[in-house]
Amino acid sequence: MLSQARDPAAAPRTPLIWALQAEKAGDNAQVDTLLEALGLPVTVKRLCMGRRWQRGKPRIRANLGHLDRAASDALEPPWPDLIVLSGRRLMNVALWVREQSLGHTRLVLVGRPHGHYAAFDLIVAAPQFRLPARANVINLDLPLIEPPRVAISEAAQLWRNEFAALVRPVTAVLVGGPTQPFRFDAQVAQALIDRTLAATAGAGTLYVSTSRRTPAAVTRALARSLPPDARLFRWAAGSADNPYLALLALADRFVVTGDSASMLVEVARLGRPLAVFELPVGRGPRQRLARLRALFGHLRWRGHGARPQRDITELHRALYRMGLAVPLGEPFPASSGADGAHMQLAAIRTRICSLLGLCAGEPPAAALRTDNPASESHA
Repeated sequence: MLSQARDPAAAPRTPLIWALQAEKAGDNAQVDTLLEALGLPVTVKRLCMGRRWQRGKPRIRANLGHLDRAASDALEPPWPDLIVLSGRRLMNVALWVREQSLGHTRLVLVGRPHGHYAAFDLIVAAPQFRLPARANVINLDLPLIEPPRVAISEAAQLWRNEFAALVRPVTAVLVGGPTQPFRFDAQVAQALIDRTLAATAGAGTLYVSTSRRTPAAVTRALARSLPPDARLFRWAAGSADNPYLALLALADRFVVTGDSASMLVEVARLGRPLAVFELPVGRGPRQRLARLRALFGHLRWRGHGARPQRDITELHRALYRMGLAVPLGEPFPASSGADGAHMQLAAIRTRICSLLGLCAGEPPAAALRTDNPASESHA
């Protein structure tokens, strides 16, 4: 039986807000950033997927069948006034909760709606999703990813002596992994190092840090390609000597592989000199299948103004346009200033306050969270 919606007149002055979170640290961090800017109390609901759905993608509908209910936080009344979420699998949960609340719960999605535009009261989308202009869509200049500034400062103190022994300038090379339709294999790893050495004229120290998505073959190729005085961190789960945060604090310039939105945006928001290594498009069967799916998606949504496929190169172009990065091979940009993120957050906050029926005056304010390590390389 559906639970009865709460009487708005009896609702508490402070709205009840849920943040839905699963295992993807990058998605969670974007929700955190938005809610910190909103500045209202939040209840976090941590949800675990059933075995089949840890990688699989269920059909989008109001349903909890893909959850491991025993391992997840309880979803029960009182139903929230607002849910903020990111990710396809959590969309089903949000739709189910709104159904239980008899339509009372408002939904704010960070990311792409996979065609379900009308299902959400507000959609906040990064540039790589290329969403059409709609009344309930805010297209961001950059994803809602904030670098963990407190943790970076702490790492700087711990690693300062080790970095003091390195020949300057230190060029941090932050390595992600393959993602459709791009190729990232041993040959591409060799090209990454060759082009980085050319861009730096071999000066200073290369400090390469791999991440959880870096294939072992790529890590081995990187090790073979590096000059003798370079440093290489091989990512491992739970490793206590991960230099990622220290690199964000102490490196002089950065080369980041173009697959990783989180690492690109963290470096950019810190205003550090950044070059993007754009991965080549693959030519194998999987890449051809991905291109066919993309074409089918464009044909399916033609006439709706939507381009549903994620395109990470849109993020690259946004970074270049804003002067926050250059393609690898061009001169490193100077350290940059603010990127306008706070102005966009203020606009999002105003829209959410309107959804909640808060007063039209000064909306709640709060400092952005600065201690949430969102990046894939140290999550």
